[in-house]
Amino acid sequence: MKKIKSIGILVFAIIMGITIYAFGSIDEVPKKVKDAFILKFPEVSFVQWEKESDTEWEAEFEIEGVEYSANFMADGTWAETEHEIRKRDIPKNIRAVLKLEFPKYKIKEAEISETLKGSVYEFLLKKSKINLEVAIDKKGAILKQEVVKDEDQND
Repeated sequence: MKKIKSIGILVFAIIMGITIYAFGSIDEVPKKVKDAFILKFPEVSFVQWEKESDTEWEAEFEIEGVEYSANFMADGTWAETEHEIRKRDIPKNIRAVLKLEFPKYKIKEAEISETLKGSVYEFLLKKSKINLEVAIDKKGAILKQEVVKDEDQND
């Protein structure tokens, strides 16, 4: 029985270690980043942090049941916020561009990316075995169109 309990504790410790390594401890997040997040999203009470690079942190959280992610530079500068949107919330002019430029593609994911430069609609489209990432500005201009491999879709 002690052996089973010891194995269970060891497995739990390994899982916790992996989780802390993958998501980073809240204590590791620079104070400037945490303070900037609180100023930008004061209504958020629970956030998971992940270190994107040596100079960038990503916060994952929910607002009114919608999943968000926000990126901040190590000095506390806000870089970007993204959140998924429902297909019915895609503006008519953007839907028209998708229908005209990407006929027969199905929308698999739709989100809005907000930066200091403005908002961009980002889509994962699929037709047969082709997966396409597309970014369109609010006016309907296509900013990006890139074929992605299956393993790239989860990024």
